[in-house]
Amino acid sequence: VAENFGWPAGIVRGATVFFGIGFFVTLVLAWYHGEKGQQGATGLELLIIAGLLLAAGAAVAHVSRGSEPEESETGAPPTLTIDLRSIAVLPFADMSPEGDQEYFSDGISEELLNLLVKIPGLLVAARTSSFSFKGQNLEIPEIAERLNVAHVLEGSVRKAGNEVRIAAQLIRAADGFHIWSDTWDRSVDDIFAIQDEIAADVAAQLKVTLLGAAPTVAKTDPEAYALFLQARQVGRQGTAESLEQSIALYKRALAIDPDYAAAWAGLANRYSNQSSLGLRPIDEGFRLAREATNRALAIDPEYAPAHARLAYIAMSHDGDPVAAAPHYERALELAPTDASIVNTAAAFAHRLGRLDEAMALWEYAVARDPVGTGRHVGLGVAYLLAGRSEDAIASLRTALSLSPGRVGTQYWIGVALLSKGEPEAALAAIQLESSEALRLIGLPMAYHALGQVAESDAALAELIEKYEQTAAYNIAYVLAFRGQADRAFEWLDKAVEYNDPGLSGISVDPLFANIHDYPRWLAFLESIGQSPEQLAAIEFNVALPKQ
Repeated sequence: VAENFGWPAGIVRGATVFFGIGFFVTLVLAWYHGEKGQQGATGLELLIIAGLLLAAGAAVAHVSRGSEPEESETGAPPTLTIDLRSIAVLPFADMSPEGDQEYFSDGISEELLNLLVKIPGLLVAARTSSFSFKGQNLEIPEIAERLNVAHVLEGSVRKAGNEVRIAAQLIRAADGFHIWSDTWDRSVDDIFAIQDEIAADVAAQLKVTLLGAAPTVAKTDPEAYALFLQARQVGRQGTAESLEQSIALYKRALAIDPDYAAAWAGLANRYSNQSSLGLRPIDEGFRLAREATNRALAIDPEYAPAHARLAYIAMSHDGDPVAAAPHYERALELAPTDASIVNTAAAFAHRLGRLDEAMALWEYAVARDPVGTGRHVGLGVAYLLAGRSEDAIASLRTALSLSPGRVGTQYWIGVALLSKGEPEAALAAIQLESSEALRLIGLPMAYHALGQVAESDAALAELIEKYEQTAAYNIAYVLAFRGQADRAFEWLDKAVEYNDPGLSGISVDPLFANIHDYPRWLAFLESIGQSPEQLAAIEFNVALPKQ
């Protein structure tokens, strides 16, 4: 009955206890007076009943308050209130005759999402969250609830030769009602006009006030556009072969349209991906990535992802946070609600040692991209660096529940458990890590914490043998964790020699805690521009988006 009337659980519990105690006391008094041959209750007895009822009510109220989720105790950000101007764009279904145009239908959906993000006042769920439901056959209300949005845009794409049919419908999540729908039968040459029309119609239906002209998608040659969509889709597989194929497709698109800023930015991403995975020499990969990013910005100085990429290169490869800061600020200024850009800015803030700002940005990114695994991992690592191990483990386990095979998650859970003084649990987590490199980084520390010297030495030797040049920074903190300061500094020097990107976060890395008191520590940080004073002097001012 209480659920049907929507009564709060606390009130129902309080009323139940209140009347239950009252009924029990009444029965006792009735029996007592029956035994004594009296009728009615005395004034003192009435006061006792009232006191018991008040005490019960207060106790239940206290328990009810204690169970209210006013503030998260697990480190997860509180759920945002659902804004009526919020929307998720689901991947459009491929209805093509051969069923071979998924890259095209997914690409159209993502481009629509990117276009809607630019509309002031409209809250758009991030791609990683919206696309995570692909193929799950869930009902729209359930998807909307998980993404914390009031509306969902879905549709289909049917492409045959040079002809394309796009159907789109805007659905109100609360009742599944179709607010608006339309169908376009056009040639591929009109694909950009169709996207502009859909975005404008969505804004009109949601009554979003546009500040200035409605945003429009950047136009390019239709063939170049198709190649761009293929390159982006293929590259996300992350394998050596897919990255090479993606680069080739981007180059073909750019051969058709050399002024295609998004394609230059995509090419830059793939070059830096290759370097990060050891598939291309670090200096070469980042040099190519920088060149491609600069081409994108020369074409479109306000292309936010390119600013974010240039900032990442400056920080991770050049070790130059001073150069990175203005690019991160500019990227956030241009795309304040883009969860990916907010995420990278959060990583930068935490590398500067500004952990409160970093966690605020990460919590916002998680709220905008609630099922984006990478956001939860980033937030978990931030909590770990801030000394909040329990919150870190909670966020990391959320990431695992969303993506059980997510690389790095078990490793970070293991590190968090080590910081809590639970080496056996840490070892068990690290042994489940899917990345061999990260597993070998974690094992020497876990074995050392357990006092298993031979096993720790063997795992460290294997790590050095297999990953000397790509994990010099990690080897240094493994040695620091084991209390081997001199060897740790030797490997830090090697990390500088190999230009290891890990050095960009060394100032806040808790795994070096055992060597912080050595005079060489501060001198080393100063030599690479990472001392607390040097980082504190960097101007980096960002504000959380208002929406």
